[in-house]
Amino acid sequence: MFPHFMGQNITGLKMEHNLKHISKFMSLVLRHKPEEIGLNMNENGWVNVQELIAKMNQKGLAVNDDLINKIVQTNDKKRFVFNEDKTLIRANQGHSIDIDLDLAPVEPPETLYHGTAERFLESILKTGLHKQSRQHIHLSVTIETAIAVGKRHGKPVVLKIQSGIMYQAGFKFYLSENKVWLTDTIPAQYILQ
Repeated sequence: MFPHFMGQNITGLKMEHNLKHISKFMSLVLRHKPEEIGLNMNENGWVNVQELIAKMNQKGLAVNDDLINKIVQTNDKKRFVFNEDKTLIRANQGHSIDIDLDLAPVEPPETLYHGTAERFLESILKTGLHKQSRQHIHLSVTIETAIAVGKRHGKPVVLKIQSGIMYQAGFKFYLSENKVWLTDTIPAQYILQ
């Protein structure tokens, strides 16, 4: 009926799929496996934008400055950040490799939330939350965000974390550039269902 409009819609869907695919690959190399494309990363997780573009192109992903900028600006989870002059890029958090995000401890809100899958609940309530292969445990200020995170792993469960009490007890919390709260461990006594 409207072939011209429908063609634009399909093209838009292809572009959205392509951006998502490239964003996921950037997450892989900036958070977990820079060696996948031979990327040089400094101790704070920063990589040269032009090196990232060149190495992604060598890997068969057609990217340029504009596309990388669009991914950084439109990523719904704000996973990536540029330095001030946009010559360096890094992931905001979620690293499984040892890097120093250079975050200062910050006093958290009284309550934060952690989304997980129902199948992990029994173990978490017994032993607490641990960072596993990541550098930190991720927490959110909203239940909605925690539900979205939990859905990625199965039937979602939201845990209420007594972050204010933890902070008073000496536990450290950090706030990433994209407003995700981070901590190293959460003992079971600070977790409510």
